[in-house]
Amino acid sequence: MNYTKKQGQYLAFIYYYQKLNRVAPAYADFQRYFQLDPASVNSMIKALEKKGFIEKTPGKARSIKLLLSREELPDLE
Repeated sequence: MNYTKKQGQYLAFIYYYQKLNRVAPAYADFQRYFQLDPASVNSMIKALEKKGFIEKTPGKARSIKLLLSREELPDLE
């Protein structure tokens, strides 16, 4: 796939978070897991959306939709 290692980890996190919780992760969930500030999470989510790996519904919380299958994702580290 055409994503960096860090992007792959975000994508894997989205996949597993949704599988376990049946809802998309919130930005705060990314911040806690990756121990990053809100601006870093926001820029990564925007990059993933721009590359076509995810979709979001503007103005709706927890609306991240993963556009890749499990087979296209790395394992979550």
